[in-house]
Amino acid sequence: MASMTCHYYSSTLGNNIAINVIIPTPQGNEQIVDQDVQKQYQYETGLPVVYLLHGAYGDFSSWIRYSNIERYAQERRCAVVMASAGNSFYQDMYRGSAYRTFFTEELPMFITSVFPVSKKREDTYIAGFSMGGYGAWYLALSAPHLYAKAASMSGALDIAVLYKQATGGAIDNPFPWHDIFQNPEALSGSDRDLFALYGQCRNDNTAPRLYQACGTGDFLYEINRSVKKRMEDMQADLVYEEGPGGHNWDFWDVYIRRILDWMLER
Repeated sequence: MASMTCHYYSSTLGNNIAINVIIPTPQGNEQIVDQDVQKQYQYETGLPVVYLLHGAYGDFSSWIRYSNIERYAQERRCAVVMASAGNSFYQDMYRGSAYRTFFTEELPMFITSVFPVSKKREDTYIAGFSMGGYGAWYLALSAPHLYAKAASMSGALDIAVLYKQATGGAIDNPFPWHDIFQNPEALSGSDRDLFALYGQCRNDNTAPRLYQACGTGDFLYEINRSVKKRMEDMQADLVYEEGPGGHNWDFWDVYIRRILDWMLER
């Protein structure tokens, strides 16, 4: 397994950035005994690639530091890409950086040009937790030509309800809402609202397949249950799972394995 941190200038973000990229290798896992290793890594045709998004307070290094994603990627023979988005909800901010443009245009172009990954939609996936759970669905539904599947863990999926709870003091609020959205009071039904985006994709027959997981002890559990019902009412192609756990890496490290298996099933 090759795990590397890349530094380059992003013209979209207007500064030098760092990203983490994992590329599985034919012989990995630090084997200490001779074994027959199945060497079937399609470098020429392109590896499947998963873009992993972080949550609030995190950055491109969160997955590497707190999960076993390197081992999981090696075992499943997929490339993984991680980049930072601040506390932006992965938006082209009203006052701030154009993160949606970066993640849906510049970053995929850079990755497919430099690394042995597939350019095909059916080999391209996106997942995240918390703010990144919303981000994964948002990027996939706003650019459905890019991603075949999108997965959320403990996702802040109902952005309009989250805004009301955050500004009302019900939950922690690290987000500069007006800098991100300009008019967050009008999020419901907008092109930042996942339900509106899904409706458009459904009408265009372009919707990616969706996965949603949340711990029963998570402070976003009730929001996730409500989102599940609304998406099912819209007849979304949705896999929903829940289990014991909270808003933490103990839960996410377990469910990212389930997500990777779901994404890469053939």
